[in-house]
Amino acid sequence: MREGFRQSMAWLHTWSGLLVCWVLFLVFCAGTASYFREEITLWMKPELHASHSVQISDAQAAQTALTALQSKAPDASRWFITLPAERSTALRIGWISPPPKDAPPKTRGKFTSQIIDPLTGEKMPDVRETRGGEFLYRLHFDLHYMPALWARWIVGFCAMFMLVAIVSGVITHKRIFKDFFTFRPKKGQRSWLDAHNATAVLALPYHLMITYTGLVTLMFMYMPWGIQTAYKGNQESFFADVFPSARNGKPAGKPMPLTPLQPLLAQAEQRWHGIPAVGITINHPGDANATIQIRRQEEKGLNYIQPSVQFNGVTGALVSADNEDIGGANATRGVLYGLHIGHFANPLLRVLFFLCGLSGCAMVATGALLWAVKTRQGYARKLAAGGRVGFGLRLVEALNIGAIAGLPIAFAAYFWANRLLPVAMPRRPDAEISWFFIAWGVAAVLAQIRPDRRMWQWQLWTGALLFMGIPVLNVFTTSSHLGVTLFMAQGPWSVAGFDLTVLALGIGLALAAWHLGRKKKAAKKSGKQHPQETSEAKLQEAA
Repeated sequence: MREGFRQSMAWLHTWSGLLVCWVLFLVFCAGTASYFREEITLWMKPELHASHSVQISDAQAAQTALTALQSKAPDASRWFITLPAERSTALRIGWISPPPKDAPPKTRGKFTSQIIDPLTGEKMPDVRETRGGEFLYRLHFDLHYMPALWARWIVGFCAMFMLVAIVSGVITHKRIFKDFFTFRPKKGQRSWLDAHNATAVLALPYHLMITYTGLVTLMFMYMPWGIQTAYKGNQESFFADVFPSARNGKPAGKPMPLTPLQPLLAQAEQRWHGIPAVGITINHPGDANATIQIRRQEEKGLNYIQPSVQFNGVTGALVSADNEDIGGANATRGVLYGLHIGHFANPLLRVLFFLCGLSGCAMVATGALLWAVKTRQGYARKLAAGGRVGFGLRLVEALNIGAIAGLPIAFAAYFWANRLLPVAMPRRPDAEISWFFIAWGVAAVLAQIRPDRRMWQWQLWTGALLFMGIPVLNVFTTSSHLGVTLFMAQGPWSVAGFDLTVLALGIGLALAAWHLGRKKKAAKKSGKQHPQETSEAKLQEAA
């Protein structure tokens, strides 16, 4: 603290941000895309675009799904029905088949899921399997290819560093609001600092909210000591009290017919003042101990916790109503969780959240680049004398290229794989995800080989062409391209919105690559006209 409190905060801001910036960039990018994960999933299943406009009541859809389950999985231990909703119009059924008789104890049955025609109940033909937007949502806190527990600890560690960086950045910045309106182009380090300040202050409340609420969503994992003390280590009792779930006994072994679903749906909607159901879970179907749990659609409110009701599967009598009167602490957690995922937001507000997320991506990227530019300027004399930069700076610059310029290539490769891989390919979702990481891995390796301005240009141009090529690819692979969804006003608007968004992102990457090319030419020209400034020109080109 000999340098003063503000200087100490500046040091803390620099290192708390730099050490985790590449993981944070992935988390911000994937999390920002997750605001439209249902729309991304719909785009990645073009076979459903034609059926997007089919209108059917919840009661009819539930009965169709129930008939299909009775035909497809009469021996299943549990049935699942996901009803059409505002943002996900597909009717989906699922079931858990009983494990083989010779299986070891506690072996779980196989889960099967299908999208069915809401009118006939038949499986939708040739619908490609994909994780869609769900992969991006899970990626931003599970990181894929590692145990989920480890990944969530890593993401939580990085989020805590992010929170420290935000708070220390506010303390460090004396003219935080004045500098928000200041941008000085072509000034090297000063320009990067202005860009970092502007993107940070532009959505500062959002950045604080999304970082803190992200930690709250996993608070039971990060801070388990209160639970262990109050419940004496019995976490199952705690979760039973905090998250009331269906009370399911064992099957009686006595066959009994299932009660009709339509009266139960009507009773549930009456309790919820007209808000429709979104999902139905039937436990032990066809058994005397069958139960039916109905979950409510998400209400346009901040609280993420939604009520559910459970009925006796044979008599139709109400058994329990969960989450209709939750306590203050649980409601607070539900609101903070709801703020983080943004399900309460209407389309316009969700777009605003998306733009704030992009601002967060830019904040992390400019912060990482600012450190590299600032450090490179410290090597001015060494570069002028023909020396080489240190290993640490070279590594940071390579990681910057691989993470910041390489990640858009990975996202675009994921969407291209969705269109180009055979529809009936086995393990197709895994193949799409593999192409995401293959593309990103290639970009990261190339960045390590040549971490310079030209590599920045190559990767930015690659990402730009891939993103801008997605709407063109749609013309040749689907019948719901922009010419139909936008100009002829046929098909889902969310599909047109996706195409326009990736087109805009591609144009943004192309402008960045073009600007880098201009700066390089200017630096070379400056070096030819002013020999005494050759070292400064080299430094500017490197930065």
